[in-house]
Amino acid sequence: MKEMRPNKNCPPRRAISFFHWLLPCFLFPFLNNAYAGPADAVVFSNPSKIEHITNNIACLMDPGHNLLPADVFSSNHFEELKKGTPNFGITKSIVWLRIRVRNETSEPAVLKLSNPGIDSISYYEPGQNFPIVNMGLAYPFSQRPYEANYLFDVHLPAHTEKYIYFRLSTAGPLIVPISIGGRQAMADQTQDEDIFWGIYIGIMIAMMLYNCFVYATTNDSGYFYYIVYVLAVLLTQVTLSGYLFLWLQPANAMAAESCMFLTPILVGVAGIMFIRSFLKVRRFTPAINKGYTVFIAGYILAAGLCIAGLSKAGFTLIDILASVVSLYMLTNAIIIARKGYRPATFFLVAWGVFLTGVFIFVFKNFNLLPYNNFTVYTMPVGSAMEVLLLSFALADRINTLKKEKENSQMRMVEVVLENERIVREQNVMLEEKVAARTEQLWVVNESLEKAMTDLQEAQAQLVESEKTASLGLLTAGIAHEINNPINFVSSGIKPLSRDVQIMSDALDRLESIALTETSSQERRKQIDELKTEADLAYVKEEMRGIMAMISDGARRTADIVQGLHVFSRVDESGLKETSINDGLDATLAVTGRMLNATITVEKNYGELPPVTCYPGKINQVFLNTITNAIYAVHKKYGSAKGGRITIETICEGGNVLVKIKDNGIGMDEETRRKMFDPFFTTRAPGEGVGLGMSIAYKIIASHDGKIQVTSVPGLGAEVVISLPILGAD
Repeated sequence: MKEMRPNKNCPPRRAISFFHWLLPCFLFPFLNNAYAGPADAVVFSNPSKIEHITNNIACLMDPGHNLLPADVFSSNHFEELKKGTPNFGITKSIVWLRIRVRNETSEPAVLKLSNPGIDSISYYEPGQNFPIVNMGLAYPFSQRPYEANYLFDVHLPAHTEKYIYFRLSTAGPLIVPISIGGRQAMADQTQDEDIFWGIYIGIMIAMMLYNCFVYATTNDSGYFYYIVYVLAVLLTQVTLSGYLFLWLQPANAMAAESCMFLTPILVGVAGIMFIRSFLKVRRFTPAINKGYTVFIAGYILAAGLCIAGLSKAGFTLIDILASVVSLYMLTNAIIIARKGYRPATFFLVAWGVFLTGVFIFVFKNFNLLPYNNFTVYTMPVGSAMEVLLLSFALADRINTLKKEKENSQMRMVEVVLENERIVREQNVMLEEKVAARTEQLWVVNESLEKAMTDLQEAQAQLVESEKTASLGLLTAGIAHEINNPINFVSSGIKPLSRDVQIMSDALDRLESIALTETSSQERRKQIDELKTEADLAYVKEEMRGIMAMISDGARRTADIVQGLHVFSRVDESGLKETSINDGLDATLAVTGRMLNATITVEKNYGELPPVTCYPGKINQVFLNTITNAIYAVHKKYGSAKGGRITIETICEGGNVLVKIKDNGIGMDEETRRKMFDPFFTTRAPGEGVGLGMSIAYKIIASHDGKIQVTSVPGLGAEVVISLPILGAD
């Protein structure tokens, strides 16, 4: 027998069944808080019989985890438990159990703890400060003296008695079913358990293989979810029974530990997907169906917490989800069954059988039912029966779907025949009506053609009127802009002529002074007097200023003419590669009079590639848009300062964007929706006919571009013009 110290650093494990966690939490305070008085020894008198120990057990709680074996052996604080299976619920304390055993036979006794989910079990005998053996999920399976769950040899000669001690700790509910018997009896019982679990596993695998075959032939997703659900239930049961730990831990401890939280998550998610498919939850209870998505997200979160090392929080979330999902599924099945869907009744029967087995198993642990093979194996038997019943339910659903399909096909044939009859009868009526309507349509069509012709003529006149109004506005602005620099030139001619004459006279007098035969000092004096008399220094400065003013006027006149040339593009009748930034500058040049000094223009031009377009038409769009912005700003600020127009250009996603934003009066949603409609205007009569933005919209559409408007009343508006870089075809 190996001798090891208890490993206090081993990571805790938890039981993975919701019922193993939930019911002890509720029932433990009412069932196992009482203690009995001192009791006699447990007598081992029949090696061929296994007896379940329900009394003569004392316990000592160690909340601080600091009691040494010597302290425990000499302690007077042990309290005798009342009759029944020891059940301590969920506790963070170390639990010491003391049992006085008397051997009345010549064979050694064996004690068995029938809860494979305990993390750590250490077996002590008085006088031994080290445990005889350590077992549990925290220790390798190879340390166990028997290839089974927790079996302990009691080293006790015949007709003697002594105390034995167990040190127990686990993160989950601590339920300790204890039995005593001979080695052969324990071996026989272990063999019976192996046979039972072999049959159980065989049934589950058979159900999986059968439904795999059905799934392969029907391709029904419900069978796939059912197969995954059966696999998850199987893994859960073999984990609870300790077999998964036996199979996986020696080769892969991490895999065995991961199954502690992966199997309940797999059961929950597979069960949700199966019930949604099997009971057609989306069709019968669409509101309840949405809740399952939340539960799946909760299971994913729980898996993430366990993987991240937050196992306590992850297992707690799994337990809560298991309880809520179980009640949710039961309620959902009841609602669907009441609507007459027969598979829901099968589900309720199967679920009820499984729950009955679980409750019998749990009530056995709480001493509400006797401890025997029936109560021990009801939960796996219930899960096997549930799987069988659900498999029958799936088979029954195939028949139901087949009958529904046949009935649907018969109804469809009847509908088709009825529709065919109705169509034949209506064809005759329709032919008569079509003839009458055709004659009426000819008359109406002639009237519409005449009205369309009249409308096109009126529209053409209005478009020309709009163009004439824009041209008049543009002409007045250009005349005003050209008049200012011309005034610079005309107003500078007269003073410049005067200064030229003064300089000419001064040159003549300088020539005469230079030709006199007086001394150089006298000539210098006469020249200084001439410069002072004619104020030549001032005249020279004035001439420079006048020349600069005339030069600036000429330059501004040339810029206006050049801008007008760029804006109108009179020499370009086809598609051209043009600079959008230059077109905006040209438009601003011809609208300078309307901007005046009260409106600030901010230009944020980006680096743009050339755009293939009709330059003159695009400039017309800019003119109409900027003119509307100026009008909106003037309506808000009048002659006061504060108006602002921002023009931004960027290249984005294969398009050039022109954003023209103002801080004018803005517009409401109704006005924004109608602003591109022909003849819609908010201006006073005589200020426009409402075709400016309609024309702009058509021009941009002809270039495969877009024009969008956003506005807030009182805060201004923004027009975004999008033009493809490659241009229109």
